[in-house]
Amino acid sequence: MLTTALIMAGLALYNVPPQRRPRHFRNRDGFSLDFSDEELRARYRFSRHSIMVISDLVRDDLQRGTRRNHALTVEQQVMVTLRFLASGSFLQVVGDTLGLDKGTVSRVVQDTTAALCKRQNEFVKWPRRDAEKNKIKAGNYRIGGFPNVIGAIDGTHIRIQAPTTDEASYVNRKGYHSINVQAVCDADGKFTNINTSWPGNAHDAHIFRTSQVCTHMERTPNWESGILLGDSGYPCRPFIMTPYARPANEDQTRFNRHHARTRCVIERTFGRWKRRFHVLHSEIRMKPEKACSIIMACAILHNIALWMNEPELPEDQEEEMPNVDAVYNGANDGRRIRDHITQMYFTN
Repeated sequence: MLTTALIMAGLALYNVPPQRRPRHFRNRDGFSLDFSDEELRARYRFSRHSIMVISDLVRDDLQRGTRRNHALTVEQQVMVTLRFLASGSFLQVVGDTLGLDKGTVSRVVQDTTAALCKRQNEFVKWPRRDAEKNKIKAGNYRIGGFPNVIGAIDGTHIRIQAPTTDEASYVNRKGYHSINVQAVCDADGKFTNINTSWPGNAHDAHIFRTSQVCTHMERTPNWESGILLGDSGYPCRPFIMTPYARPANEDQTRFNRHHARTRCVIERTFGRWKRRFHVLHSEIRMKPEKACSIIMACAILHNIALWMNEPELPEDQEEEMPNVDAVYNGANDGRRIRDHITQMYFTN
């Protein structure tokens, strides 16, 4: 005991630095561009070329100002984020799969989705030029034979964990917490407008009434300029057509049939969107503000996916257009315009 005490007293006279624990870096071979395109799509939903394109889009925001050997590259940050969005797994699970700490995955996902959201106006754009509108009208006419449609509108609920503030506002009509996402898409399933900022208990009609799309279309409220197709949850207005609640004759029944056939493009788009990014199928376990960024980033990536894979039409190929010579001269009322469309296009 005396010897031990003397040793401890001697050590106290010297400033012995603490022993630094050796750093162990996990194996990061889990995310590599060396996979084939099929393997990359299975894991990240994008091919090698597309991942590089996305990386270049966000490079200025994600480039790390460090020379540390183990700092994540921009490509690796993009792949971590895509893996999280594609799988819908816990951050911890994604980190374990890719050899990263949960905190690192969380920061990377937050930074990458924020960088993508900055480019919302580049990839989610409302058609303004006549050529853009005519192309969308022609595509929708081929789908369901409905004239002058520049978009289909609908809402979908994305489940989130119960927030700590204003929790009741996020409970939707089905009893779970969600973000009510309203979107408009064209005939190809590309989002032309999306709103991800409303809690689950907000009604679709209210979201539309307060949206920029509604404000924009109210300036030219006539069906020849282009209309939206919505379900019965929306009001029938000059620029948004809804189905007849109780068709009174065969013409109105035919109107409803063509309306449903054309409008279902938005429902198919939601399905494709959620299948591509499973995080939208499961519960987003983040605060509502971060969940909204995740949803918006997925919408932008959805449009990028279409942009990267869809072939362009030859310049000399003309779009098929419906007959829109029947000018409407009646009152500027949604129900009367709906009757006009029925009489002109869906009457035998």
